[in-house]
Amino acid sequence: MPDFARSTDPAVQAQLDRLTLLSPGADILGLERITRLLERVGNPHLRLPPVLHVAGTNGKGSTCAFLRAALEAAGMRVHVYSSPHLVRFNERLRLAGTLIDDDTLAPLLAEVLDAGGDIGASFFEVTTAAAFLAFARTPADACVIEVGLGGRLDATNVVPAPIATAIAQLGIDHQAFLGDTLPQIAREKAGIAKPGVPMVTMRYDAEIAAVVAAAGAPVFAQGTAWDYTVAGDRLTYRDAHGTVETPLPALSGPHQPGNLALAIAMLRHQTVLTIPDTALAAAATGARWPARMQRLGTGPLTALLPDDTAVWLDGGHNAAAGAAIADTVASLAADRPCHLVLGMLANKDPEGLLADLAPRLASVVTVPIPGHAHHAPDALAARVRALGVADVATATDVPAALQALSGSVREAAPAAVLILGSLYLAGVVLEANGELPD
Repeated sequence: MPDFARSTDPAVQAQLDRLTLLSPGADILGLERITRLLERVGNPHLRLPPVLHVAGTNGKGSTCAFLRAALEAAGMRVHVYSSPHLVRFNERLRLAGTLIDDDTLAPLLAEVLDAGGDIGASFFEVTTAAAFLAFARTPADACVIEVGLGGRLDATNVVPAPIATAIAQLGIDHQAFLGDTLPQIAREKAGIAKPGVPMVTMRYDAEIAAVVAAAGAPVFAQGTAWDYTVAGDRLTYRDAHGTVETPLPALSGPHQPGNLALAIAMLRHQTVLTIPDTALAAAATGARWPARMQRLGTGPLTALLPDDTAVWLDGGHNAAAGAAIADTVASLAADRPCHLVLGMLANKDPEGLLADLAPRLASVVTVPIPGHAHHAPDALAARVRALGVADVATATDVPAALQALSGSVREAAPAAVLILGSLYLAGVVLEANGELPD
């Protein structure tokens, strides 16, 4: 559905307004519209630099960040297509290492909208066509493309011959589009498989592995084709070609070594790009991925709390993300009381997200998500109380939530505050704290 994109540039905003008006208003998965749209702008998806294509319920964005960091450490120019944006629409398109500028973006969107205004393409499909058009016109050595939703019928799946594909962690999410069971979801994710193109995956149980194998690509799975171990402050990756040792990822969370290892496996199982081991090691510390257990810096929001408060931001919104975040909080804030500011879209499951995290929480303040259908703070608060959290309140926005927490935080300093539940909410927070993704 439209992402209510806003821009401070009038020319870009004019095209984003057109995009919102022309979009059908709901995600309707399928490749027919994107194929017609791409034909009208010269089929740029057939002229892309070598493509690395990544799907998954959780971790695909981090995996893409590690891929980009490794490729750039190898001296390559890299296009990246990711979603959603957090603050600025421009974040979705990175051209040869740099976020697309407004002067390039406005005419690009206009060109795609002029060509396909009668097709009824979705917000994401128009954005995908614009990205591929920009990528085809701008010299680069590689493209890192993140699947938007699912895989088989996702607009990015028109790329005919990536050099490698990958599936990150699988979990239950977007059931209305992908199915209610992990095998159904795995089948949709594995739909990015292409004959003869290596597909690299995490370790899955036998049922899921069989679903992925049925997609028809050569599969290189963790535990059989590759694996990794962590000891102290080092990660050791192993496959049939040998070992690679790296520092632990700079991205926070005990799940990030697995995402780094998946990116390494992806690069080592393709044969088009040459990536030295030094670049793979550099990716561990060079990757950046905002709003994924990101510790907020000094800014207007963090100034509302005592100086020694650790404020963490994450856009996680499903059960698998919640489990990973709970492990991260236990690791990063084991000696601090943890307070939560929570906002979630209406189609997300609070109980799933908080199942592992709730016992760790000292208090929760629920907030709305501006511009999006969301769980009403009162209703969300009631569901949080049902999980056993006694101290639960509501607020009109994140600043008000932090002000409400400030007293409790001061009484038990130092404390940790986690802002969680939606990437859209995360974007609001980053903008309010003056930390725009770049």
